[in-house]
Amino acid sequence: MKRKFYHLIINGEKMKGSTDGTIKTYNPATGELVAEVAKASIEDAEKAVAAAREAFDNGKWKKYPVGRRAQVLNKIAAIMRSRFNELVELEILDTGKTIHAAQGQIMQAIEDFEFYAGAIVGHRGAVNNVPGQFHNYTEKGPVGVCAQIIPWNYPLMMAAWKVAPAIAVGCSVILKPASFTPLTAIILGEICLEAGVPAGVVNVVPGSGTEIGNHLVENPKVDKVAFTGSTPIGKDIMGKASQTLKRVTLELGGKSPSLVFGDADIDAAVDGSLFGIFYNSGQSCEARSRLYVHEAIYDDFMNKFVEKTKKLQLGDPFNKATHVGAIINQEQLDTIDGYVQSARTDGAEILTGGKVATPEGCENGFWYEPTVLANVTHDMKVVNEEIFGPVVVVMKFKDEKEAIRLANDSDFGLGSAVWSKDGARATRVANQIQAGIVMINCPFSAFPGTPFGGYKQSGFGRELCIETLDLYTEMKSILSYYGSRPLNPLGI
Repeated sequence: MKRKFYHLIINGEKMKGSTDGTIKTYNPATGELVAEVAKASIEDAEKAVAAAREAFDNGKWKKYPVGRRAQVLNKIAAIMRSRFNELVELEILDTGKTIHAAQGQIMQAIEDFEFYAGAIVGHRGAVNNVPGQFHNYTEKGPVGVCAQIIPWNYPLMMAAWKVAPAIAVGCSVILKPASFTPLTAIILGEICLEAGVPAGVVNVVPGSGTEIGNHLVENPKVDKVAFTGSTPIGKDIMGKASQTLKRVTLELGGKSPSLVFGDADIDAAVDGSLFGIFYNSGQSCEARSRLYVHEAIYDDFMNKFVEKTKKLQLGDPFNKATHVGAIINQEQLDTIDGYVQSARTDGAEILTGGKVATPEGCENGFWYEPTVLANVTHDMKVVNEEIFGPVVVVMKFKDEKEAIRLANDSDFGLGSAVWSKDGARATRVANQIQAGIVMINCPFSAFPGTPFGGYKQSGFGRELCIETLDLYTEMKSILSYYGSRPLNPLGI
């Protein structure tokens, strides 16, 4: 049930912050107060690190057989499933996203725990070929204490992406949710305790990113940092983490291209491209915000794309007829509008949208019209920089070579999409696109089990897959000799 106050979770206990400071969270759709949250201080963050360190160094979680840890992960998923409607409601209130988006994301968070409950059972070392009378095998053990810093756009899903694999292998974590959207992450911490995760293994400390986030990144007692967020902050984290040689996983920004070839199913490409940019109000790191359309079908495609964009409904996120939800806050709304106005100044054509919206009943919220920009060039800010809103730029291309060149002309390399009925072409293009994810004739970027991560300045490391478990483990090589003669390599 929704409540008025949410606590920190440190060492298995709910508590207020040491300074009694609080964070107020507001519904972006209406501007109304949702709840107050205990605000962690440096002292609280240090308590969380100490609890995680003690739980890892001297606790029992990492010593559990993998089957027992898997049972706990499945129980976490079962409790989340039993509280599905509550989690969906909280996510909508905290983020302003549509009910369809929230339902899908909460379900994937549940499935993440189920996936890693199965994956960990088969996660093991190996026996290696070595010469003579020697035997070598490897063990994989948990890396230790992990600081996990999650963004505001997918609060519970991003928390699940990080917490599930970390605790599956036996790590302890300090989860630092975004200050704007901490509610479901706190509930996840409570659910972990209810499911049988020992005290200190999962700690949740909402607070300032520059204060609490930096403290966790620089703390020598933290062994690993996993961060999802902007590229500039990711670079800063990488620099700070290098001082103590922490393991780092970074899932950062994007400016993902979508290529629509002349032989594509135009209706499918239109519908997929609409989802690719306007889902989650464009507040997605892998949003396909650069749309390249072959010149032979450009006019036909654009007529349909703009017409459908104009039909997208904004408004009450709990209304199932709503397609596009709210923008997270006024600062982000101003950022989005600033990019659009700069495009207008640079000569771009606004085919639809291009201004702040005020849906009926949500006049005090933060809304932006789904926006389509044409007549753009690659030297414009709107083409090169991540906007993080419901804004797409559209350009023509002449042939496959040009399409690939335009797609790769970016500092980012997270997602991409290819629309073509020619399987050989789609495979060729997918092979040459510099991105961690390629969607062929498909609007969806990830399911539990599919690697998610980027090239170039979109970060490194892959989440949501079996290989993610290795990001939270250390490998140990053990070499033994079983010969009958004692070894005397120096001959003395």
